Amino acid sequence: MKKRFISKAKKKRKISYKFLLFVVIFIFTIITTFKYLLKSNIKIDDKNLVKFLLVDINNDYDIFKQVFNNLKKAYSPIDLLSTNYYDIVPKQTKVVNSNNKDYLIYIYNSHQDEKYAPSTFVESEVSPSVMMASYIIEDVFDKNNFNTLVEERSITELLHNNNWKYYKSYEASRIYLNDTKNQNPSLKYFIDVHRDSLTKDKTTVEINGKSYAKIIFLLGLENPNYQQNLEFITKINNKLEEKYPNLSKGIYQKGGEGVNGVYNQDNSKYTILVEIGGVDNTTAEVLNTSLAFSECFMEVISSNEG
Repeated sequence: MKKRFISKAKKKRKISYKFLLFVVIFIFTIITTFKYLLKSNIKIDDKNLVKFLLVDINNDYDIFKQVFNNLKKAYSPIDLLSTNYYDIVPKQTKVVNSNNKDYLIYIYNSHQDEKYAPSTFVESEVSPSVMMASYIIEDVFDKNNFNTLVEERSITELLHNNNWKYYKSYEASRIYLNDTKNQNPSLKYFIDVHRDSLTKDKTTVEINGKSYAKIIFLLGLENPNYQQNLEFITKINNKLEEKYPNLSKGIYQKGGEGVNGVYNQDNSKYTILVEIGGVDNTTAEVLNTSLAFSECFMEVISSNEG
């Protein structure tokens, strides 16, 4: 009897070892697959990262559960790239520019390479940037019939081609901005999305049990549209304070010697520069804030267009 009991115990241990080995191999395979895809012709970038991460956002946001569930039901990595998160933002009754060729909003990133903190393996491989926030905002706008363009041409490449230093980024983004504006005369609103460099304790706030990346608006004091820009930004900021208390850190007005002081805001009276979160904020926090910002921005321009 004793020998049989020992034999059964050994069998159980063997089964446990096999299961553990299976789990290790499975995890290693997933990691290797993603690393291979990231080096292959299949590009998983900010735009696709938005689709990959933000599934079923109407439910409680648990990034690890969502990634795991996606992996379980995926037949291939491409099947992971699906999303349905925009319905969390109330749709506006005002329909603007129903003609798909007439764009109303242009979103760009003068500092395209500003990164956020990765919170999953996939994010650490992709390194989510401010362009992720731009794509989230674009998707919400488009779903609410505010036709939007996101600038995808490389600022870094333009700086390199012109042998410009990093501080010339606003001049580089201005080239793309003017080119896009000339090709799309219907454009009226311009949003330059950035990320702050402060630590998480200064760039994060909890609202109704949900974590958000704080917002701050930057306004150049030396642009001819200063007063009109200020009025427009103030409307958005007031709407954020009304709906999401403490989400916004306000309007930082900047000018003087050694400072840009314009930030392309001389382009129109509806040009804004917004910083969403900081270097330590996660995609979940940036998502929550991008949705909140989109909601408030749409309400303001709906009033303008109405």
